[in-house]
Amino acid sequence: MTEPPPLSGMQRRLIALARHILQHADQPLPLDALGTRAGLSPAHLQRSFSALLGLSPRKFQQAARMGRLREALRTEPRILDAIFLAGFGSTSRVYERTEALLGMTPSAYRAGGAGETLHVAVRPISLGSVLMAASSRGVCAVSLGDDPGALMHELRREFPGADLTEAPASAELLRWMEALELHLERRGPRPELPLDLRGTALQMSVWNFLMSTAEGEVLSYGALARAVGSPRAVRAVASACGANRVAVLVPCHRVLRGDGGLGGYRWGLERKQALLEGERGVRS
Repeated sequence: MTEPPPLSGMQRRLIALARHILQHADQPLPLDALGTRAGLSPAHLQRSFSALLGLSPRKFQQAARMGRLREALRTEPRILDAIFLAGFGSTSRVYERTEALLGMTPSAYRAGGAGETLHVAVRPISLGSVLMAASSRGVCAVSLGDDPGALMHELRREFPGADLTEAPASAELLRWMEALELHLERRGPRPELPLDLRGTALQMSVWNFLMSTAEGEVLSYGALARAVGSPRAVRAVASACGANRVAVLVPCHRVLRGDGGLGGYRWGLERKQALLEGERGVRS
């Protein structure tokens, strides 16, 4: 495996600044003050930080605050206390951003998705087992594995407070699962299903771009970073692929290392290889 290139002095300074933002996310952090700390002009900092991490300093701080909110919602007895502890100056600001970053209201997230009902179906396939879970907005998880019980355990960990309903499965979910199964067994195209994707701005841009790629097409993590406008954020883009909860429908298996190696895959490299070979066979 090829070792990643060493970080430059500039990259180390920006990473140190990112750590500073994480540690002080609840405080005002003007761009000019951050630039002074990094020894860069505000404009230079904005460009360099965004290129390396995939987010501007402001959006990075917003994401850090949202991370604090996730933690505070689990521990603080009052939701209002959690919002202000995370550094949000008003409740309106946090409610504006939770749809994209939490995927649910703060009160629902506080209890791990309590109040949401996820309909779940699991089927055996040639790749092992496939699990599909759907909320009222669309498919929120597709997982591949050997053990159906382990797939359910992973889903409960992702949505610990949600009501998971396996039986009787809705007719709509069964149709979606059948369409996905046909695709996985190479007897049908990738189905265009409604998705309930939950991620950061960079993750959403990565996942949306991948859904625009064609069967049999592959690209490197570096090419993907350039495609979403963050050419130096290769590590962040790779992390976005790893954070994808919706296998196949968001085809992160099409992303390879720069040297053509498989790289990583949340559901196992053998499955990644099998998916790629199946798609190459369809395209040839």
